[in-house]
Amino acid sequence: MERNLLLTIQYDGSGYHGWQVQENARSVQGVFQEALRSVLGTQPDIKSCSRTDTGVHAREFCISMKLDHGIPAERLPGAPNHFLPPYISVLGCRQVPPDFHARYSCRGKRYVYEIWNHPVRNPFLRGRALHYYHPIDAERLDAAAQHFIGRHDFTSFCTLDKREVGDFSRTVTESRVTRDGDMVRFTVAADGFLYNMVRIMTGTLLGVQQGRFAPADIPEILRCRDRSRAGVTAPACGLYLQKVFYDLPPQTAGNRG
Repeated sequence: MERNLLLTIQYDGSGYHGWQVQENARSVQGVFQEALRSVLGTQPDIKSCSRTDTGVHAREFCISMKLDHGIPAERLPGAPNHFLPPYISVLGCRQVPPDFHARYSCRGKRYVYEIWNHPVRNPFLRGRALHYYHPIDAERLDAAAQHFIGRHDFTSFCTLDKREVGDFSRTVTESRVTRDGDMVRFTVAADGFLYNMVRIMTGTLLGVQQGRFAPADIPEILRCRDRSRAGVTAPACGLYLQKVFYDLPPQTAGNRG
């Protein structure tokens, strides 16, 4: 009997050319599909919640797939983990309704951008956080970040390419900058994100730190819908997909498959 399954994985993206399969490049999806094939003896058609770019990480990344195979859902996390490299882990698996789709059923996502704010680089964070050696005023950046909350056209905060068409408006429900010791984090949640949106938001916040912008400039940058008015695109290394939101009932013994 065919089941629709939702798998949750996490990965360190520093050694991969993003999630999506690419020719002549090592991707997270390609490695994950190889592990699934080793477990199932076949290649299911997997649907992902998003597409992360080269060097971007995920603490929660969701995949759905239709599977006509007898393996219990509770065994699926452990089985592919046996074949996966240490940079990728399957966290869980559950059965979901037949019409569930990892991308189209998503209600929103939360991203975190991490900045190591210390005069000396941390070798253990190489590829996993942006090193910014000048002191950051997290409260000032947080004041700027508050202006992102609400529904806005984010054309100024998007790298335009063929993947971005139609309405560029998104509703941001959470936007804050916090400090934990020498680690500064920009956390943002929305009903959807445009290409490079979080990285450009981060680069603009760092522009506030550098004096290029004032916190009160953010609304005007949004209104002008001009990419050249916003800050630079921050490097991929500090970006994490933190959480994916779905309208699903709590997991019980009955929906573990």
